[in-house]
Amino acid sequence: MAASANSEPNHRLIEADGLSKYYGDFIAAEDVTFSIAKGEVVGFLGPNGAGKTTVMRILTGFMAPSAGSARIAGFDTVEESNEARRRVGYLPESVPLYTDMTVRGYLDYMGTLHEMSGAHLRRRIDETIETVQCSHYADTLIGKLSKGYRQRDPSVVILDEPTAGIDPTQVVETRRLIKSLANEHTVLLSTHILPEVSVVCDRVIIIHEGRIVADGDPTNLAEQLAHSSTIEVEVRGPEAEVAAALGAIPGVLRVTSSAANGSGVYHVEAQQGTQVREQIANVIVGGGWTVLRLQPLSMTLEQIFMRLTEEEPVARA
Repeated sequence: MAASANSEPNHRLIEADGLSKYYGDFIAAEDVTFSIAKGEVVGFLGPNGAGKTTVMRILTGFMAPSAGSARIAGFDTVEESNEARRRVGYLPESVPLYTDMTVRGYLDYMGTLHEMSGAHLRRRIDETIETVQCSHYADTLIGKLSKGYRQRDPSVVILDEPTAGIDPTQVVETRRLIKSLANEHTVLLSTHILPEVSVVCDRVIIIHEGRIVADGDPTNLAEQLAHSSTIEVEVRGPEAEVAAALGAIPGVLRVTSSAANGSGVYHVEAQQGTQVREQIANVIVGGGWTVLRLQPLSMTLEQIFMRLTEEEPVARA
């Protein structure tokens, strides 16, 4: 076999290049391209049937693509499958475990499969048990553990719904663990819980109908997608007069208001690229009213997701 491209340090630990997967006329994924660097925690989002699981299975070597290629730490998942698999851990939504083995025994078995042995294997087992706070359960049969404890594995870098079906305390612990993995690993996280992405991820990739439709941090995506900007301002003054004055500012498209604690909260929507904060402040002060709060609002991750996956079908070549 030819020397791997991984002979030189590769900071892009997960790479997808034109990945496509077809089942007859059905397109599960098409021309999916992205890369993830060491230390990144990336959320992989999409509606049911969007192609998330297909892409993750290709990345982990579970299936081959119909076209394109995938690399883990520089190793091709088809041509250099064994080397790629040694460098990736995969946690599917339904965790495949041997329930008649103990936690320590299972870790020993998995370490052996990854060609670890001796003192190095024993050290990694101890480190893993400590990291996931399973010291009290190290010699417990896996079948007697709750689902939350079964889903812990610090070597995992590709996670499919890791917090599904576990209790709130374990959700918090799992999120902490995911963030800690970024010190040494690249993490690709698939989840339907959008607030979870905001908590643990540096970047989001959104897939829809088998194609990547967005890739970036939520703030940049919001700026790219927004057709207007919104300023939220809280004012102490007569609601109708304040709303009328704000609506008369050049560039303002609409103003909506609601009462709150003796004051009014106004959402001032302006044309994208129009700077209206100074004019808003001047209008309020000029009217003899009091500004209690003034801040820009950006699209939430939920709004970004809904806009990208519901407004229009993905165009096909």
